[in-house]
Formats: sequence, structure tokens, C-alpha cells
Amino acid sequence: MSTGKPIIVLVKPQLGQNIGKAARAMLNFGLTEMRIVDPRDGWPNPSAGPTAAGADQVLEEAQVFATTAEAVADCSHIYATTVRKRGMTKDVLTPAQAAEDIASASGKCAILFGPERSGLEVVDVELARKIITVPINPDFGSLNLAQAVILVAYELSKMDHSGTVQPTIEKKKREPAPQVELDRFFEHLERALEGSGYFYPPDRAAATKVTLRNMVTKPAWTNEEVQTWRGIISALEKPFVKK
Repeated sequence: MSTGKPIIVLVKPQLGQNIGKAARAMLNFGLTEMRIVDPRDGWPNPSAGPTAAGADQVLEEAQVFATTAEAVADCSHIYATTVRKRGMTKDVLTPAQAAEDIASASGKCAILFGPERSGLEVVDVELARKIITVPINPDFGSLNLAQAVILVAYELSKMDHSGTVQPTIEKKKREPAPQVELDRFFEHLERALEGSGYFYPPDRAAATKVTLRNMVTKPAWTNEEVQTWRGIISALEKPFVKK
């Protein structure tokens, strides 16, 4: 198994703001080791801190290298992110497939991300064992650096949940409303529709009511949802008063 989380390698990044955004994306999904290759504006870069939005740990511990080869010298598995294969015979993986590959790898793993304007150069892609890419608009295949990092980091987090949580999962599942509540709801709906003349022509009324009842009983509505709909019907039943 992997000896740790993969290293994110930013190759010749141009803007300090994008380095900061990449750090933020990394820490969102539990990645902390960043390596920077030949940053255009030097390092440290004062523009990185504000856009990191608190991911200072990643920036403070980031290592800087003169070349990509030096940055990945101690890595056994290297992945290059690019939308083009550049004529090379390498396995091409989606971020999800790469996450599975990294999870089962032994030794250090590094993922290369190229500069904002042009992406990774051929010499950098040549260092990689495999390529990571995503299906993308063929007429506009340019991703922001932080966007590219977050796409990969998210898939990695799904394989290794340490340090990440799902904040939107309900602790208690809401139970479906009992049949008596659905019956009352349908009776209420039927009365309102009768009063509005909805069931026309009369010879279609029975079939329409069957269709409506099937619609009411098909979803597993909760009590709260049923009561909300009854409130809506009650509001519609009241005479409209123009203010």
C-alpha cells in the first residue's frame, strides 16, 4: 500500500495567487505536501497567503526545486496532468482511476501540474509513468491551476477518508408519512380541485383522480412534506385579496 498521501508538484507556476488557491484546494481534501518547481515570481510569494484562505501549513512547508526531475527524484510513481497525450505511449487515467492506482501503490507518489498558461511541457510529461486527464470541451480545454488540483484531490479523498468528513449527511433518516396522512392530503387536494372546477369534463373525473392518487402515493413523502403541501393548498383555497 501507499506509504503516504501523494505529493502535489506545481511546475513553473506563474501567479502567487494560484499557488495559494492550489494550497487551499489541497488542504480541503487532506493533502499537505506541496513542491514547487522554478516559480516565476520566486518563493516565498506574498500573494499566495491571502488566497490560501488559511492553508498556511501547506505554503510554509512547501519545498522549492530548480527542475521537475529534482522535485520527483525520490518518487516511485509520477503522474502528469494534461489534456493532451503529446504523442507518448503512456497509460491515460481519469482522476478516479488515478486515485485507485495511487491507493494501491508502494513508495512515494507525485502528481505534476503545469503552469497556468501552457500546461506541462513535453520534458515534464516524459518523467511521468502515467497521465491523468478528464473529459473536457475540445474547444476549450484550459483549466485553472487550482481547479485541476481540486479535481484530482477530491477523487483522492474518496479513496482515503482520513481527515475528511461529509457534512451534509443526516444523522437520522426521516420516515415516510403514514398512509392516513396521505389519505387526508389527497382528500384535501380533491376538495380544492372540485371547488375550482378542475375535474372537467365530468366523464374523465374518475380517471384523473386515479392518476392524482398514484402521483401522491408514489414518492415516499415525509410528514413535513405532506403538511407543507396541505398548507399550499389551503393558501390557494383562500380568496385572493389584492393589497
